Amino acid sequence: MKNLKLHEIRSEYLKFFESKEHLVLPSFSLIPKNDKSLLLIGAGMAPMKKYFTGELTPPSRRVATCQKCIRTGDIENVGITDRHATFFEMLGNFSFGDYFKREAIFWAWEFLTENLEISEKDLWATVFFEDDEAYKIWNEEVGLPKEKIVRLGKEDNFWELEVGPSGPCSEIFVDRGVEYGCGDENCKPGCDCDRFIEVWNLVFTQFDKDEEGNYHPLKHPNIDTGMGLERLATVLQKTDNIFEIDAIKNIIDKIESISNYKYGSDKNKDISVRVITDHIRAITFLISDTVRPSNEGRGYVLRRLIRRAARHGRILGIKESFLSELSKVIIDYWGRDYYKELNENKDRIISVIKAEEEKFLETIEQGMALLDNYMVKDLKGTNKDTLSGDIAFKLYDTYGFPIDLTIEILAENNFKVDLKGFNKNMEHQREMARKARDDSDNIGWSNRDNDEIFESFTSEFVGYDKESVEANIIGIVKDNELVEEISEGDRALIVLDKTPFYGESGGQVGDTGTITSENFKVKVIDTKVSSKGIHIHIVEVEEGIVTNSKVYAEIDTERRSNIRRNHSVTHLLHKALKMVLGSHVNQAGSEIYDNRMRFDFTHFEGITKEQLREIEDIVNEKISESLPVTTTITSVEEAFKLGAVGLFDEKYSDEVRVVSMGDFSMELCGGTHVSNTSEILMFKILAENGISSGVRRIEAITGPSVYNYLNSLEFMRDESLKFLKVNSTELLERIKSIIELNKNYEKEIIKLKQKEVKNEISDIIKDVKNHNSINYVTHVFEDVDLNIVRDLADEVRDKVGSVVVLFATVSENKINFVCTVSQDLVKQKISAGNIVREVAKIVGGGGGGRPDMATAGGKDISKLDLALSELKNLL
Repeated sequence: MKNLKLHEIRSEYLKFFESKEHLVLPSFSLIPKNDKSLLLIGAGMAPMKKYFTGELTPPSRRVATCQKCIRTGDIENVGITDRHATFFEMLGNFSFGDYFKREAIFWAWEFLTENLEISEKDLWATVFFEDDEAYKIWNEEVGLPKEKIVRLGKEDNFWELEVGPSGPCSEIFVDRGVEYGCGDENCKPGCDCDRFIEVWNLVFTQFDKDEEGNYHPLKHPNIDTGMGLERLATVLQKTDNIFEIDAIKNIIDKIESISNYKYGSDKNKDISVRVITDHIRAITFLISDTVRPSNEGRGYVLRRLIRRAARHGRILGIKESFLSELSKVIIDYWGRDYYKELNENKDRIISVIKAEEEKFLETIEQGMALLDNYMVKDLKGTNKDTLSGDIAFKLYDTYGFPIDLTIEILAENNFKVDLKGFNKNMEHQREMARKARDDSDNIGWSNRDNDEIFESFTSEFVGYDKESVEANIIGIVKDNELVEEISEGDRALIVLDKTPFYGESGGQVGDTGTITSENFKVKVIDTKVSSKGIHIHIVEVEEGIVTNSKVYAEIDTERRSNIRRNHSVTHLLHKALKMVLGSHVNQAGSEIYDNRMRFDFTHFEGITKEQLREIEDIVNEKISESLPVTTTITSVEEAFKLGAVGLFDEKYSDEVRVVSMGDFSMELCGGTHVSNTSEILMFKILAENGISSGVRRIEAITGPSVYNYLNSLEFMRDESLKFLKVNSTELLERIKSIIELNKNYEKEIIKLKQKEVKNEISDIIKDVKNHNSINYVTHVFEDVDLNIVRDLADEVRDKVGSVVVLFATVSENKINFVCTVSQDLVKQKISAGNIVREVAKIVGGGGGGRPDMATAGGKDISKLDLALSELKNLL
């Protein structure tokens, strides 16, 4: 057989099927598009499911791909075995109602025997036990002997997802030789030994499985094949497992270089090498496909992979962050030709990994020390085998240590976790959070509580086209009960049969206005939408007695106009962000008010002033171009075909509103908008900052708010000129000179402070105490800069040699702690980060840091002495 490298195999495969009139498509994203049934793409056919069912028309009836895939179902076995992996590449050729079993089998045989030159005597096949057609093709037409065709049951030879396309399959195996076998002379495919390795699965998709598990025959049967690229490489390169093939070996070589550990030297450490090797590919490709670390969904998959890889790095002796450096191997090798997007996204991939890993390393230092302590005292010391759910939850909730890592580390030491107890604590926390949300509801509005009350009502929203309307009150709710009437001063909820009031949704704030009749006047202070789509007006009665009657409902039109401006500009901003920062940018949330707006989006590094100016310029340019704003009602599928932008995790109804702004922007949106971009008038960015890992926020204003903002700036400038007694051309230089003068004064003050406090060093050293054979010292400074205190702590540590130093500096009713620990004591698991965290709690603060140096803050100066005395208890 040919000895081909990974990239060569992929290229050979795609060229072969291109010669068989297949359209070769690039790999789809790991994020499923318009498919809520999948978290991540885990099979070559998964992105094309709707082509198989006929919901969408494929670009060609014959397609071939190499699809990147992620499966995490066996993540605990990754590294322990030689064959489990979370990330892999799946070669596949597909027929959408074109060719069927005969062609699929013949082409597979041709590719393996002729293109790859695998000996026919080494090939076996399996078929579904009821599939006589496939059996005859293999035996009578291909010429494979009967004894090399194995009939297997549904578990082995029937392929299906939870719902969707399914059917019998035929798998092709390579016989690696008796030396890999179990010794049984009847050994054949289906045996659990390593002799026969399955390389290709030919799925004959004949059915569509529904949610009840029923199989419906497809009008046009399809072909779906899958061949693991890495597994095929092990066969051609004659390696024992995927970790020894050329591409994967490159990763292991880099790990050896970083860790100074030689793979193959220690069985347990080899597991860590394999875990890191596997996970870093998944991490790199996930981030490239815009997944960001989070605590739910695919973001949690990414976070978990980064944390597992980082922890196994520590097992290899790697103390600092290293995964971003390792990721460069993936980018350089896989990004050469087929996955060019890796090179395009290189900076973002590296920055996301580095930020997440460094954040986790702060957590793991403390969590590992605590978990070690619990294992020694609470488990080994008492002969127990299960860590309590309360302790596991404390590690998670108080110290941020992930439960999956707690389970994994305990399992490595033959211990378990009381998961029932942990989940009970989690549920209690969720219940408290829910209660807090309900208690904070100061107007008596709660979707959950009121849904039942409003179930019998129907209301029509007419506010896209109308700002006022004659309507009927059909329901009044006060104190969570339907009532017949409300009177002056009452606050309540009102339902109209039709309304121009937009209910808060999609980030857009609800409308305000009035509801009036001859007998009463009601002020609408907010509008919400129930989960059933009923518009609920939150009102305060200003005059008269309100009953179910005919009314005139009118929104605050000036406020709505400003809201329209701010909502419409988010669409322009979204597109401008993609243009300047990259296509990975996606909306992550928004809040649209009448006087301002904020827009959250995915991006993994700070934005420069130049980039912000360019973004702002693009938006204002599109405003000045007077682009028409049009709305189209269409199906979700048609909207995405047209190229409309939507949120991946948003649940859309069958019909959606597509808002277009000229040829510049097209988005799915249910909000209210201007009819022409010129109505926005002007756009001004006020602030940009990061709000969480991988998510940033822009705050901005439009229209009259920009005019008011410019007026306020002009007023501040004029007042500054008066105060500094200069003209406008001299203002900047005057400010610079004042700042420079202040810097010089501050330097002089710092020098004087340093001289003053350095005189205290000898007295501090004389005050060093000893507890449990550990030297320690504490001291309080008044109005001394934190950097000076940090330097002094280092100086004391260096002069004493082996010591824990805990200093506090008090300034303006605030406390700052500095803790430094000598390296010999760090090795004894004494952590500066743990110490300052516990000490700061006593004075109502918090903080943390590295084991050898950490800082924290607090507010309650009355408890400072108590906090410092806690150091002895901690030691």
